[in-house]
Amino acid sequence: MVKRRLIERKEIYSIDYAVVLAYLPGKKYDPGQKVPVDAILPDGIETVPRKFAINYCNKWMLEQSDYVVTYVKRTIGGAARFKGLGAV
Repeated sequence: MVKRRLIERKEIYSIDYAVVLAYLPGKKYDPGQKVPVDAILPDGIETVPRKFAINYCNKWMLEQSDYVVTYVKRTIGGAARFKGLGAV
């Protein structure tokens, strides 16, 4: 949902965005699966244990971005915690 809105806004405003992947494509990766062209991996993610990859990505995004667009359904959990970190 967020990506669709960003694509729409990119045509109107001068913005850049990226889809940040938390994991390297691995054994379960389906070659027929489409990896977004606008996808990136955070620097150093290959050294992070899989258990901590999402938290690492969230922190990395906050450090690298001027703005972060989030969509969170619940008020508890990792996504809600991440959203709160960026609040000003």
